[in-house]
Amino acid sequence: MRSSIFIGLILLLFSGLQSRAQTDLSLVDPILVRLKGRIVSAADSSGIPYVNIVNNRYRGGTITNNDGYFSLDALNIDSLIATSVGYEKKVIYIPHSYMGQEVLTFVMNPVNYAVGEVEVKGESPSLDLGVSTGKPVDIAPELRGNAFNEKPPVLAALFNPVSFLQYYLSDNERRKREVRQAMAIQKNWEMHSKNYNKEMVMKLTGLNEAEADTFMLWFNAKNVLPYTSSEYEVRASIVYYYQMFKQDKNK
Repeated sequence: MRSSIFIGLILLLFSGLQSRAQTDLSLVDPILVRLKGRIVSAADSSGIPYVNIVNNRYRGGTITNNDGYFSLDALNIDSLIATSVGYEKKVIYIPHSYMGQEVLTFVMNPVNYAVGEVEVKGESPSLDLGVSTGKPVDIAPELRGNAFNEKPPVLAALFNPVSFLQYYLSDNERRKREVRQAMAIQKNWEMHSKNYNKEMVMKLTGLNEAEADTFMLWFNAKNVLPYTSSEYEVRASIVYYYQMFKQDKNK
């Protein structure tokens, strides 16, 4: 009886040590691996392009390609931060047993903007006098402002003070503006990504894939390229800032 109890205690102690070894990084031998991964959306499992991925240890990183794939050198104990417009920030932990043989898939959740119930009131003009009744907008009714669809001028405080104060003080108005802004940014980003991508950078600069990743991280940090840039503006900016990138790299 005593021997069986003793054996049970030994097995319990061993399992506890084994569990600790799986979570205690001090017990893991750091190994340099070439991490190959893909970032997909939780909404439809499609690859997310141009996700910024940064290694917490040395602050370097890369971005995903058009299909959400990426690769970078890291230790098997590193953690990464993935960020993208329209998605929640994702912390990526590299499995300690990963040896770089397979492509790991990581899921990012889209940002959900909660908009409260909005009551829209209005009346159609009963008589056509040949005078325009207002400026048409393409904003969904539930996202239109009760006061102003655009930032009101100072003079609006004199002619329409109630709506002017509502625009600045109403939480409901502010939430609707935030949703409209996020939707506009996402739409512009999708248009922008057709002109600004890794293939374009490699074509214009002659860099290989890894070097293009480094340049795009440096270029993105400059924040000089508007989302609405034309293809010509994108190409001109890449060529111009690539010369500056080479100068910084040679210093």
